[in-house]
Amino acid sequence: MDKVDRKIIRALQANARLSNQELAERVSLSPSPCLRRVRKLEEDGILAAYTAKVDQEQYGLPMNVFVSVQLEKQNDNSIKEFETGINALDQVMECYLMTGSRDYLMRVVSADLKSYEAFIRDELTKIPGIASIESSFAFGNVKSRTVFPLVAKFD
Repeated sequence: MDKVDRKIIRALQANARLSNQELAERVSLSPSPCLRRVRKLEEDGILAAYTAKVDQEQYGLPMNVFVSVQLEKQNDNSIKEFETGINALDQVMECYLMTGSRDYLMRVVSADLKSYEAFIRDELTKIPGIASIESSFAFGNVKSRTVFPLVAKFD
């Protein structure tokens, strides 16, 4: 991946609906080589998907809850069981394996406090092997980016 590929990626992260012509102009290429590069980035899995950014509040899920989970045991079976269970829960938007005192950090979306309580009681606590759950409610979003920062050694 070179500097031009990174320009293509950043342009598509900012607006995935750009036509090939518009994209080529933004990265200073002619359309054919630009399209070849985009297809290569897709084939290599670097451009993994195209998606629409949706206003979470208008969609009806205004709450972001950051949930820390500690497992009873950190063995292969417990980890696989937890991760399989989490992947089946639509409310979990992101889940990270962490270092430190907690094993996982998740971002969960919810319509309101009552539906979040139902999620905890009826879904999350049903996953075996959880020792503790800690929830932190976000008051608001200060910053959210879709475009990666420049990588100094490449740009």
